[in-house]
Order: sequence, then C-alpha cells, then structure tokens
Amino acid sequence: MSNIADSLGVERIVYDEETIRKRVAEVGAQITKDFAGEELIVIGVIRGALYFLSDLTRAIDLPIKVDMIGYSNIPNTTSKTGIVRIIKDIDIDITDKHVLVVEDVIRTGLTTAYIIQNLEMKKPKDITLCSMLLNPDRLLMTIPVKYYGFEINDQWLAGYGMDRDEIGRNLPYIAQIKKQ
Repeated sequence: MSNIADSLGVERIVYDEETIRKRVAEVGAQITKDFAGEELIVIGVIRGALYFLSDLTRAIDLPIKVDMIGYSNIPNTTSKTGIVRIIKDIDIDITDKHVLVVEDVIRTGLTTAYIIQNLEMKKPKDITLCSMLLNPDRLLMTIPVKYYGFEINDQWLAGYGMDRDEIGRNLPYIAQIKKQ
C-alpha cells in the first residue's frame, strides 16, 4: 500500500485500475454511438469527477467541448436539501445543445438535481447524466442517470477523484476506506 492508502485506512480495493479503464472505455464507446453526428458539450462536476472526466472524454470519439462546474456545500443545508453554492459556473454557451454532466458518484441525487436545475436555466436541448459510481438504493429522487460505471452500496470510498477531507483523489483505483 501507499502512504495515501495508509493515511485513509484503505480496507480493500473495490475497482482496480484495469477494471476502471475497461469500464470507462465501454461507457465512452456507448456515448460515442448515442451522440454520433450531434454536437455534445461535456460538463464535469469538480473536483470529484476530475479523473473520470479526463479518461471519459478521451474515450469519446466525437468532437466535444468540455467545461467544468463547481459547487460548495452549505453547512446544515446541503445534506438535507441538495441546495449548494455554485462556486464555478460553466463558461460555454449550452443553449440548444446536448449536454452530458459527468459526476464521480451519485448517492441521494439531491446535489445532482440542483446542478441540473441550474443548467436547465441555460436552455440546453437536453441534459444527460453520467456518473462513475451510482448508489440506486439511496436515490431520493428520480434523476436521469443514463450512463454509469458501477453500482455501489453505502461503502466509504476514496480514489479516482473521490476523497476524504481532500485526501485520496489521486489514488489510481477506487478503494473502500474505514468509516470515520
């Protein structure tokens, strides 16, 4: 194990580098097929989706535009309502364009729904969701997650963009870590 893994208390590797690489390639190929001949704008949700966004956009064989949106949790509000503070908005005009929002993990869907609501005000043709990880058992609302890498449960995870207290994002795999 590495210093990072030791500091996080990695219990086991859930998805190794090769498994992630293969699944990202499959998702990228499906997106390429589904959006063939269309203009696609890919929007990553920072910071967690950074590594997935990077690998996924290279696996999409289309002329795409890429942008990022960032948010910050609001103490005592976000976990209950999904309302967040947008700290980095997109710069690309998405009016009447196909938009693919890329997340690292979707658990309750509250924050994702808020981000989608924010993007819908910019009048895109449509918004499609893609997440590396999806926890369908915790979803509190119906959100259109069309593409995802893997289904998860309530494990505490880090790596491949996910963190605990901003540590662990740079692990090349997804690991289960000790709960705090």
